[in-house]
Amino acid sequence: MVRTKPSPVNGNKHDSSLQQYNDTDGHFSLVRNFRLADLVTIMNGVCGSFSIFSSAQYLLTNDDDYLLWALALPLAGLMFDFMDGKVARWRKSSSMLGQELDSLADLVSFGVAPAVVAFAVGLQTYLDTVCLTGFICCGLARLARFNATVALIPKDAAGKSRYFEGLPIPSSLGLVAILSYWVRRGWVEGKQGIPGGLITLWGTPGGRGDIHPVSIIFGLWAAAMVSKTLRVPKL
Repeated sequence: MVRTKPSPVNGNKHDSSLQQYNDTDGHFSLVRNFRLADLVTIMNGVCGSFSIFSSAQYLLTNDDDYLLWALALPLAGLMFDFMDGKVARWRKSSSMLGQELDSLADLVSFGVAPAVVAFAVGLQTYLDTVCLTGFICCGLARLARFNATVALIPKDAAGKSRYFEGLPIPSSLGLVAILSYWVRRGWVEGKQGIPGGLITLWGTPGGRGDIHPVSIIFGLWAAAMVSKTLRVPKL
């Protein structure tokens, strides 16, 4: 959950908070200035990072336990993503640094990690990776747009944005759920194969023209994230 962007009313407060990071000297000065909500946000990034490494371990060992961890850890990241905003409001402490941390952690856990899991499951052709790369980059662009334009989105009485422009990047857990179902059914590369099979758009089979049609889902999801006309109400 992206933390609320600091309002102009509190600008001086947040400017002084950023100045504190700049003025504090000594070892681990950045860490010493972290707020509790920032540490919760970093745990989101930790979950995403471990998911990526678990996918890599699966590719090296073919041990299904690593793949199951890779699928589960982004969900754990979502828990921390929900918690950081609540902790920031509880402590009445937020900052521009916390907002940027939140976006970067979301990119790791809900952008890079799901794409790497999909690669581990079997979306490994050249065109598959083009779709997965587009998915990551659209997630990056969507987070940047949110940070730049959130102040312009209509707010409710509590000061929260009324809707998301485009799918929020944590919605990629829907893709993780689909991949989890495939894994449970054995629909992965090296077992029963990816649903929908493999087609060759050009050239000979086994070349750069090969693509798993299901990888297009990642491309469509990417387009939905950067859409300006798609408005998803906030719950």
